[in-house]
Amino acid sequence: MKRLVWLVLLVCSLAGVTQARPRAKRVVMIALDGISVEGFTKAKTPHLDALLKEGALSLHTRVVMPSVTLPNWTSHLTGSGPEQHGVFNNDWTIDKKVYQAVAEDQEGYYPSVFKTLKEQVKGVKTAFYYNWINLFYPYNKRYFDEVSYLENDAYVPNYEKALTFLVEHRKEPTVVFLYSVHTDHAGHKHQWMSAEYIQSIEEADREIGLFLQRLKEEGLYKETHLMFLSDHGGVKYGHGGMSASEMIVPWGISGPGIKKGFEISEPNNTVNTSAVILQLFKVKQPLPWVSEVPHSIFK
Repeated sequence: MKRLVWLVLLVCSLAGVTQARPRAKRVVMIALDGISVEGFTKAKTPHLDALLKEGALSLHTRVVMPSVTLPNWTSHLTGSGPEQHGVFNNDWTIDKKVYQAVAEDQEGYYPSVFKTLKEQVKGVKTAFYYNWINLFYPYNKRYFDEVSYLENDAYVPNYEKALTFLVEHRKEPTVVFLYSVHTDHAGHKHQWMSAEYIQSIEEADREIGLFLQRLKEEGLYKETHLMFLSDHGGVKYGHGGMSASEMIVPWGISGPGIKKGFEISEPNNTVNTSAVILQLFKVKQPLPWVSEVPHSIFK
């Protein structure tokens, strides 16, 4: 009997710890395409380094196969792999599916983190900023309050738009996806690990630094969860294979309730991004998802 009482008290105590963590106020995903671990560690990225020292970082996060852009960003944002969401190449569109998703909304889209939050978090505001046209195809636009596409690898104006969006909705729960493809294009044009590729990462870091500084000036930084994400690395002029340079990427998060200066050692995958976001907002993930939360990141 005493043992049963002890177990009940332990379960209640653990549940209390989970409930004690407040719901997130806002999440910003800083997404750079084509960032290999080698590229990230070689490039001089003082602003990202400072950010991730305030949180948790994995340098051995695996991407889904194939190691190409659209399947992996879709996996980040749907908590699932190509086997579930059906996006297995960069040419996917809603009108020419080859492989049907295991679950779809009325318009034929697989459930994303944005859809899930819109349906379960009252008043949540969502935004999607990008500069590669195919990237938005797997998502139903009805679940976004703002979408901004820029041509020709432009991305700085989207950082400014994202900041404005966050300021305007400072009192509401907010989730922002802030993406640039210019780093990937530098790899394709000049080779991964070339001077030009490294320079593209360092250029992005400077803009990220300005963005973070503005968040601080607006009084938003301390209550914001910031995630640093990528979708694949590369070898020579391309990617899509199974080498570590293509399949392993950095993945990081900082913000309230996240351990500081923490190196994530447990297995991690791009599908886990959405699970973490739902955990932050205390929302259950959709049944078809396969993602898991790396619980070691939390204090």
